[in-house]
Amino acid sequence: MTYIQKRRPSGSRNGTRPVAGGNTRRFSSSPRRSGGNRGFKNKSYFDLSKFINKVSITEEQDVFTPEHSFSDFAVDEKVKRAIGDKGYVLPTPIQDRAIPHVLKGHDIVGIANTGTGKTAAFLIPLIDKVVKNKNENVLIVVPTRELAIQIGDELRGLTRSLGIFGVCCVGGAPIGPQVKSLRYQNNFIIGTPGRLKDLIDRGNINLAQFSTVVLDEADRMLDMGFIADIKFMMNLMPKQRHTLFFSATLSKEIEALISTFLTNPVTVSVKTRDTSKSIDQDVVRVARGEDKVDALEKLLRSDDLTKVLIFGKTKHGVEKLSKTLLSMGFKAESIHGDKNHSKRQHALGQFKTNKSNILVATDVAARGLDIADVSHVINFDLPATYEDYVHRIGRTGRGGKTGKALTFIEN
Repeated sequence: MTYIQKRRPSGSRNGTRPVAGGNTRRFSSSPRRSGGNRGFKNKSYFDLSKFINKVSITEEQDVFTPEHSFSDFAVDEKVKRAIGDKGYVLPTPIQDRAIPHVLKGHDIVGIANTGTGKTAAFLIPLIDKVVKNKNENVLIVVPTRELAIQIGDELRGLTRSLGIFGVCCVGGAPIGPQVKSLRYQNNFIIGTPGRLKDLIDRGNINLAQFSTVVLDEADRMLDMGFIADIKFMMNLMPKQRHTLFFSATLSKEIEALISTFLTNPVTVSVKTRDTSKSIDQDVVRVARGEDKVDALEKLLRSDDLTKVLIFGKTKHGVEKLSKTLLSMGFKAESIHGDKNHSKRQHALGQFKTNKSNILVATDVAARGLDIADVSHVINFDLPATYEDYVHRIGRTGRGGKTGKALTFIEN
């Protein structure tokens, strides 16, 4: 299927110019345009070639050979059995290199692309830590409720037979059941910064009892303005603590957090490029006067778009687009900040179980969600930053499969 529409000739009224090679074009971020090309913060131009990456099926892929198997790690036999029950045999690069250091009690800075198995990289050694000391308590702080719930599900899958329990504390959900759960023994508390701070202020969580903390998707938490809440929580924890810090990027701001929160950390970086080699990236050009929704409908009628995640810029726009797609006969759900917790979970559940095959979302779904077999990611509206683009398209091409990412460009 051909996605690229015919280009306008040079000198046309849209103000674009062809560039040598044909892949790099610059688009003005005119405020008169709605949606399309204004997406990159503090930049009036962006490089279109960043959205184009053809995956060759004949390309020889690098094969990672781990130094360990899961059976090699120095963890309790009960933990090894739980890992085996999950079907894990060989670790991913971040797991292979981080787990031995976590088992030794080292502070860790883990830098890795999205979808590389970071969750198991910290859960497996920390579960072992709790198995060997039932008085050990672990706090896991993440930016979004969906990521917290996903980690909670992974934790339950690994601890079913171990007598270890955890609780998810996230905003947008009723606080009463979370308060009730906190009355019981939970070696793991997984939560979002705002809700955790609320529960701490209420006296339901005593961080003096937590000597291990995981800050996952730290760059996203920084972007979302959670730094004050994180500093608040870290100051309430013991000075002698075990800190694991995971991020997809390593900016100056992130380095400042590392120097503040960690002690002689070991840096484990397995990030080799911004986007996965397994994601075929291309653009969909929408000519002036053409309806974007009509162009989207034509794409979605194609048989190869089997499970599609569509990103929009605003909550209102996402909800409107999902209703429009429903009216066209598509099985579509939406997820955005105006939906309450139960409705968001229902929408995700429908998509994960293939009861709907289209999910329209704001960037709330771009980080951390592990949804199997997403065939395509479509950027109906451009993201605010290139980093957001990377995390959006990282929802496809997972688990060794090839995915496709398409970005709408309005000419």
